[in-house]
Amino acid sequence: MNNAHFHLVVNHLPMVGVLIGLLVLITGFLLKKTEVKQTALGIFIFSGIASIFAFYTGEGAEEVVENMTGISETLIHTHEEYAESFFTITLILAGLSLIGLLAKFIHFKYTHYLMLLILIVAISDIIIAKYVGTSGGEIRHTEIRGNAQMILLEKDDD
Repeated sequence: MNNAHFHLVVNHLPMVGVLIGLLVLITGFLLKKTEVKQTALGIFIFSGIASIFAFYTGEGAEEVVENMTGISETLIHTHEEYAESFFTITLILAGLSLIGLLAKFIHFKYTHYLMLLILIVAISDIIIAKYVGTSGGEIRHTEIRGNAQMILLEKDDD
């Protein structure tokens, strides 16, 4: 298993984790169940930990693919920029989630507002995750690049 393979194995965990955590958190709000919200916080903390592995395996993955035919340095750079933002927001989300768990145990008066903040950060994080995933896929999958339609049209003209 090389660095690119390891990156591909772990990079989905934080993105899927944040999405699942967001859905669980929304469910907790709708059902008004503290336990469900706490489960979401645990998922966000797990996602934060997973994001560390995903982020730090990216450099090794870049070294493996950067000299391959058809790989664009621009696409790699774009992916890195989105990944840095996602990594930062995911760590903030995990930190807020840890504080949220602690706030529940010490009966913090404003826990509900903290949970709303966590919801907003999670929504922001999942939006960034979409760009990370798409930009990462575009590095090797020419069929999902923005210019894929133009390439197909040009081939049809031949």
